[in-house]
Amino acid sequence: MKDTSLAANPYIQLVIFDCDGVLIDSEILCKRVLISMLSELSVKIDGNYFDTYFLGKSYESAKEQVSDDFGVILPDAFRDNYWEALQVVFAKALMPTKGLEDILQRLAVRKCIATSSHPERVAFSLTTTGLDTLFNSDVTTSSEVARGKPAPDIFLLAAKKMGVAPEHCLVIEDSDAGIIGAINAGMSVVKYTGASHLQKNQPSGFENVPVIDNWCELPNLYPSIFKVALSQG
Repeated sequence: MKDTSLAANPYIQLVIFDCDGVLIDSEILCKRVLISMLSELSVKIDGNYFDTYFLGKSYESAKEQVSDDFGVILPDAFRDNYWEALQVVFAKALMPTKGLEDILQRLAVRKCIATSSHPERVAFSLTTTGLDTLFNSDVTTSSEVARGKPAPDIFLLAAKKMGVAPEHCLVIEDSDAGIIGAINAGMSVVKYTGASHLQKNQPSGFENVPVIDNWCELPNLYPSIFKVALSQG
């Protein structure tokens, strides 16, 4: 496995953020809605199942997993119904992860998003939380690549669109699928566990992949990517 430690590459020019569970505290909401909707189809899953098989992965991957494990093929309308239900919940309860906006404003390097969510959901989530003005159109979704996470494709495409070589990219992820994809893309990785769906202070499970559960810890790992005057304040 490639070395993703800070010592291996201190020259970060681009930070690639996952969206759900990193920028926005959404996974706990998604988990609640999806578990309820699947139960109506006699597919009984718990939070651990969601974290293991759905977290960080595309809808198609989740659909295939349900088919393999339960012999249930989700109906064609399920995805749209799930998204409609999520919009109602997101409009009421979706928030950026705590301390995120300050960190984004303090970054001295470029930033973008690479997410398994579909474009409409990302746009809605960013607008609802007010993060759309901080990222503009610098978003890459799984709809743009043949293989979703844990393949490296989405990260490589995001870096290419931003004009930055993979070895100069830092990925912030909450899921194992995303971490594997970033490592295979040859990028540095940090696992973020500050959202509501993850336990704090848990190990990353990957050699040389540090873990943070608070955004204020990121400047300690990568001080060079922050504005000096602000990062000391």
